[in-house]
Amino acid sequence: MVLDEFKNKSILILGFGREGKDAFLFFRKMFPDKTLGIADKNKISIKGRKIKKYSGKNYLESLKHYDVIIKSPGIPFKELPKKELKKITTQTEIFFDNCKGKIVGITGTKGKSTTSSLIFEILKKAKLKVHLAGNIGKPILNLLFFDTEKDIYVYELSSHQLYNLKKSPQIAVLLNIYPEHLDYYRNFKEYALAKANIARYQKKEDFLVFNSQDETIKSLIKSSKAKKIAIKGKYYDLDRAAAKAVAKIFKIPGRTIEKAIKEFKPLPHRLELVGTYKGITFYNDSLATIPEATIGAMDALGKRVETMMLGGFDRKIDFKKLAEKVLKNKVRTVILFPTTGKKIWKEIVRQAKKEIPNHFFADNMEKAVKIAYQYTGKNNICLLSTACSSFSIFKDYEEKGNLFKKYVKKYGA
Repeated sequence: MVLDEFKNKSILILGFGREGKDAFLFFRKMFPDKTLGIADKNKISIKGRKIKKYSGKNYLESLKHYDVIIKSPGIPFKELPKKELKKITTQTEIFFDNCKGKIVGITGTKGKSTTSSLIFEILKKAKLKVHLAGNIGKPILNLLFFDTEKDIYVYELSSHQLYNLKKSPQIAVLLNIYPEHLDYYRNFKEYALAKANIARYQKKEDFLVFNSQDETIKSLIKSSKAKKIAIKGKYYDLDRAAAKAVAKIFKIPGRTIEKAIKEFKPLPHRLELVGTYKGITFYNDSLATIPEATIGAMDALGKRVETMMLGGFDRKIDFKKLAEKVLKNKVRTVILFPTTGKKIWKEIVRQAKKEIPNHFFADNMEKAVKIAYQYTGKNNICLLSTACSSFSIFKDYEEKGNLFKKYVKKYGA
């Protein structure tokens, strides 16, 4: 919807997390005298005039009273009343419909934050008018107030933001698609199709940078009209390849690209070196929430990985390849978190032919780190890379990673 269409419509903000709050601030500036609705399952703590709040278990009943519903990414479409779906738009859709500048959209099950940050740093070094937006950068809607044709938006896009989107960015980057968020989507196909929206509506003058090693991606982009640029690489090599490809689209000199890559500081919680304590080297890879990411971390660090922390929230993901890799790399100790820790251990035992690792179950990070110090030898690596989401015993991946770093330093002193 173009912004003028909202003028005479009643508006409900559905979901009041980070993006919902951004949407509220945006529409409050746009229409200071309009009463705005806010609906969220949790208590809504905002105060002010011309606000109608709906919370609690029946919060979705509010949808029928509004002309336009602006849905936050965390609320699955499958949970919403079908008769209200035609009214629903999203912050991403509003931005795409109203943006005058150029959008570089980046998605993938893993690597999108690092790739987005790297692209942003390269374009910034080239003195372009660039903004880092979406999940990792600034909330997107309020950027529209200052938007011009010279602006470039490096926009990290999750599958939730892409779901049901009817426009694609002028430059799309599609890194990889692995089974993830299967608690949110009906199945892997639905998740993959959501990711594919980043390229589905591109035109022949647009660009699609894609991972040519990913069979799912290759099948999804066959009908794309955009100019296709294939990239290859493992783990962070893929991120760099994507960033270089985007930089070349903007005709940025090679020296500028290489300088920006060399100066780029890796993001926290992504194969982050915590340090060496008591002869043991610790790596925090807490954002590795799927087996493929953990396997990538093991490939990057090599055979020195002696101890691993695995397990977490159960999203119905298969751990066969992970167990195979743990055994192949002869990891000596696995420390397992609920609830999938038992499931992972069962798969390791099932596949083991001779030796199996030491195994310990831990329901908190302090206990896990103590075990790691006890069972990891000098000159070896302890890797936190759980292959699962964090929500079983941690608030999120940041809390998990920060607790890991805290106790590594505490018991390493």
